[in-house]
Formats: sequence, structure tokens, C-alpha cells
Amino acid sequence: MPELPEVEVVRRGLERWVAGRTVGEVEVLHPRAVRRHLAGGADFAARLAGVRLGTAMRRGKYLWVPLDDAATSLLGHLGMSGQLLVQPEGAPDEKHLRIRIRFDDTVGTELRFVDQRTFGGLSLHENTAEGLPDTIAHIARDPLDPAFDDAAFHTALRLRRTTVKRALLDQSLISGVGNIYADEALWRARLHYDRPTATLTRPKSAELLGHVRDVMNAALAQGGTSFDSLYVNVNGESGYFDRSLDAYGREDEPCHRCGTPMRRRAWMNRSSYFCPRCQRPPRV
Repeated sequence: MPELPEVEVVRRGLERWVAGRTVGEVEVLHPRAVRRHLAGGADFAARLAGVRLGTAMRRGKYLWVPLDDAATSLLGHLGMSGQLLVQPEGAPDEKHLRIRIRFDDTVGTELRFVDQRTFGGLSLHENTAEGLPDTIAHIARDPLDPAFDDAAFHTALRLRRTTVKRALLDQSLISGVGNIYADEALWRARLHYDRPTATLTRPKSAELLGHVRDVMNAALAQGGTSFDSLYVNVNGESGYFDRSLDAYGREDEPCHRCGTPMRRRAWMNRSSYFCPRCQRPPRV
């Protein structure tokens, strides 16, 4: 699933190619793509027609585009395989094209939502007083948000009575971090994924948070992480941060720090990658 860097790359593409344009016509080609819009596809298309789109925004793994009434937003979630593509009008349809948004101008491009597995989708939602779509109001700020509260994060970590990787993936505590970047940050911080959060000192949690930010900024600089063709930016281009990973996906390869073969363990229906020497498991 795309994490913060991948979603931010898509957001920047929407900011460049979509902001300020007025919707002309909307085609909903698969009902699951608008299943979170409870009024259905026809209502979704009718409400977007004639609306001017604002500048795309993001919180964690969610992105949204405020509409010109400032009270409503077009919310997007990419799920496992969703893609928001800016394509030339008349370009061949993608095999898994789900929604097409045409614009009332002469730019010559349209916005397409493509989703092979149909776990993602688009929907319209009322905004909260903060300007967030109401359905994601519970999502915490992400570590690249200037308003993220480092001290509150440390306090919450200590109180959660959980393990450090579970905490990093808790979107109500810190948003945008998924399996890939959690493993990368934990490797950099020399922390085992099962380390209890109650044992983290303030300096250690600050160090971990710094590594989370560093790895996400590095991924952003390289367009995100693409292990297959499912994650692309709005122009259909893959990121290449997968070439720079230190932990994730490197089972049996030598640790970049000490040379010990990296290990993979099944974890919460996922995998955790770590160095058994640099990231010692907690004592039972």
C-alpha cells in the first residue's frame, strides 16, 4: 500500500496539473470506486460537474482536493493499487480504469482513477472546521507536518503499552507510516520491532522520529518506492527509492551496517525485516 512519500508525490502532481480547473464531466465506470460515496455514482458525478477544484492536500496516506464551496472535498484513497493519472484526452483507456474526470477547459488532459484491486476510491465529504474531510478527522498529523507535536508523540508512545512498530503503524498516533518506512526507520534507530514503547527514553523516541522523517524525505526525493507497476505518479512514472532500502525486502542480504544477514519474520499478516545483530530483540 502506498505510504506517505508515495501519496505526497501524487499530491504534488495533482497540485501541478489539476488545481484551479473546473470539472466538465465525470464518468464512474465501476461502482466500487465510489463505494465510500454513499449516495452512489450518479450523485458523485452530478455533484462534481461544474465545480472548480482547489489545491490538493494530504494527511498521512489520504489526499483530498477542496471544492470551490470550501465546505466539501473530493477525498481519495489509493488502497493497494489505486492510481490517479493525468492523461491526454483521447489516450487509450487503461484496463482497470474506474473513474474519468474531464475538465471544462482547453488544456487537453483529464484525470483518471485506475485501480486493479478496487480497494481504493474517490468520494465527496463535508469538511470539518479544520478543513479536513469529516471521515478522516481522527487521523493524526504526520511527521512531516510542521504542526506535528514531538513531545506529545513521546508521551503517547510511553502510555500506549504496545510495541514500537505497532505504534508507528497506528494512524491515530502518527499518520503516513506503513510497513516499509517503519522497518527502515527502526533499522536506522537500531530498534527491534517488538521493543516495548514504555522502554523508550525521550532521546530515543526523538531519534526514532528523526529517522522516520529522514527516510521519508529521502524517499520523496526519489519519487517514492515502487516494487511493481501498481504505484506510479500522476504521469505514470515509478519511484526508485526501493534501490536505497536498508531493511525492507532484504532477507538474507548482508546488513549495510555490520554485514550480518538480514532476517524476515511474519508480523501481523505482514513481514518485518531487521538485522539480528544491530536490532536485538527485547528480553522476555
